[in-house]
Amino acid sequence: MAALATNVVPLTGLRFDDKLVAAAGGGDTAQTGSGVLLAVANGDSGSHVVTIATPGTVDGLAIADRTVTVPAGQTYVIPITDRYRDPSTGRAAITYDGVTSVTVGVFRVAV
Repeated sequence: MAALATNVVPLTGLRFDDKLVAAAGGGDTAQTGSGVLLAVANGDSGSHVVTIATPGTVDGLAIADRTVTVPAGQTYVIPITDRYRDPSTGRAAITYDGVTSVTVGVFRVAV
């Protein structure tokens, strides 16, 4: 898994389209926290599913992973809160059903 760098968005704003990188075929990891967003741009002709692993259990039952479908030609932002933080790595684990023409970036809003 590739570790995505976090881009801090200053109060004056930030151009983000030039900060996106190719999604890794084996998945990516990202910082978590309040104000952290994963941007996913799907330039492919079909939709792609992004899965964010949700570590932990409730009453011995696994918590379902978060899945988000990004339609063809669209860019979505997905909050990456601390609930997705893997205690062993300190980062969120993100996978994709396909990476053809998919670019991603992590952004943290200055608060």
